[in-house]
Formats: sequence, structure tokens, C-alpha cells
Amino acid sequence: MAQAASVLKPKVKDEEFDIGLKKAYRQQMAAALSDILADTYKLVIKSHIYHWNVVGPLFKPLHELTEEHYNTLFKATDIIAERIRALGHLAPAKLGEANQFAPTSASVNHTTAADMVADLIADHEAAVRRMRDAGVKADENDDLVTTDMLTDRLTFHEKALWMLRAIVAA
Repeated sequence: MAQAASVLKPKVKDEEFDIGLKKAYRQQMAAALSDILADTYKLVIKSHIYHWNVVGPLFKPLHELTEEHYNTLFKATDIIAERIRALGHLAPAKLGEANQFAPTSASVNHTTAADMVADLIADHEAAVRRMRDAGVKADENDDLVTTDMLTDRLTFHEKALWMLRAIVAA
């Protein structure tokens, strides 16, 4: 039994492994990706709440689009968290802060579909700016995997922005 337990123990601490990326960079990128993960959860929650509560002439297209978005965003949380782990750091577990960015039932009750879209646009834009900054840093440090992941995430968010803007275009 003791032999089995020793097999499960890591032989090298996460901070000491060598994947061709400097320890300081991996720590910095893990922190940046943690912020991106929080941005992503924020959009999951808002998209889901707006999905449930949208009313009016934009109901059907916004209801369907937000469902597509929150499903895609939720899958992205796993990808981002796993990249943080691959960089040698723990994925953050501070989801209790979600109440700081989730809309309240009182505000949702008085929010128009156009206001919901505007709110989602603002959050997607903020996420895009943060991802772009992190992507540039990843590229400068030859972190091909993070660069590729962030490029994929940026592609989704920029398309989401286009679709959200198209829904409310006059």
C-alpha cells in the first residue's frame, strides 16, 4: 500500500517543472488567465440570466443567442482553467464573488432586451481587451498553447459581439 501512495505523489513541485516557459512568466500568465476565467464566468451567468428573462420583440433571437453563448462560454471555463493548471498553478476557486457581477432580479425586471444586449456587449468587449493583452504577452514569451487558446477565445467573443450588435441594429 505504501508503494501505491508513493506513485501518486508528484516527484516535482508544479513550480519547478520545465516546459520551456520561465517560472515568472507562468505565474504572471496564470494570474492573467484567472482574470479571463472570471470574465468568462461573468458572461456565463449574465447570458444565462438574460436568456431566462428577456421579453419583447427580441425574445426569440436573444433567447436563442444567449443559450448558444452560455453553453460555449461554460465549456471555455474548463479550457481556461486547465491551461492555468498546465502552467503549474491552481485554477482559482473564488466563485463566491459571482454575486458582484450577476444582475439582481430587481434590475432584470426593469431591463429591456436592448439594455441586456448593451450590457453583454460591454462585458464581451472588456473580455476581448483583457484576452488580447494576455495573448500578446503569451506570443512574446513563445507560449504557443496559450496564444492559440486565446486566439480561439477571441474569435468566439468577436463573433458574439458582431451577433449581439446585429440584433439591436436599427
